[in-house]
Amino acid sequence: MSPGTPQDPNEAARLTQQLLDEGYTKRQVAKMLGRDASLVSQFFTKGKGASMVGALRQMVRAVRGGERDTDALSGIAGANTKRRTTKGGQKARVRGKDTIGTPGGSMAGRAGKQAIKSGAAHLAPVVHETGQAGGKLAFTVRMKANQFTHSAGSKDDSPGLRRGVIPRADGTEERTYGSSSTGGFDAAEWSQRVADHHGDVTEAMKAWLVETGRAVEDADIAYMEVRGWVSQ
Repeated sequence: MSPGTPQDPNEAARLTQQLLDEGYTKRQVAKMLGRDASLVSQFFTKGKGASMVGALRQMVRAVRGGERDTDALSGIAGANTKRRTTKGGQKARVRGKDTIGTPGGSMAGRAGKQAIKSGAAHLAPVVHETGQAGGKLAFTVRMKANQFTHSAGSKDDSPGLRRGVIPRADGTEERTYGSSSTGGFDAAEWSQRVADHHGDVTEAMKAWLVETGRAVEDADIAYMEVRGWVSQ
């Protein structure tokens, strides 16, 4: 990719401009990418951003498809960011949550309403990579309160996580399943679940909720978060 100039912007700058044209600010784009706003400005002024092109391209695609939730777009960016490499070919160290390959490392992703409808595919790498690293997973799921079969805070719903229920003004509740304190879920098992649903994380989660008696058959997930980690 050419370095780019303000008069002839590189691909990172062109893709970022498309997001700006959709109403996002440079600060928001930077936050979704997990980088400083100054770096996004340098896409335009110094031709930087080669490692961000894949993430930006998928973000633009998601926005054009109707996704507007910044948390969901952050998850899409995280799943499609190409890490810089050192002269020795190793991945460069950068700030961020994607450290799943190291003891004590972690990664996470979120999916809003639009991404949920399309299967929340950008969350699949969190599940699969955590599984490959021999790690554990935890989930947060938001649905209408009457679509959960257990009452809020029930130990049958989320053992040991009575604090993991958040009632909301719109009639939905967020419930947390798994945590580092309770051991979490086997990520390898969940990787297989997601694979069995052809990468559709939404359907894999819904199937689990129904199979385990936690949700009604016609449950409609509104938001989901996946967190993976490897014990030290």
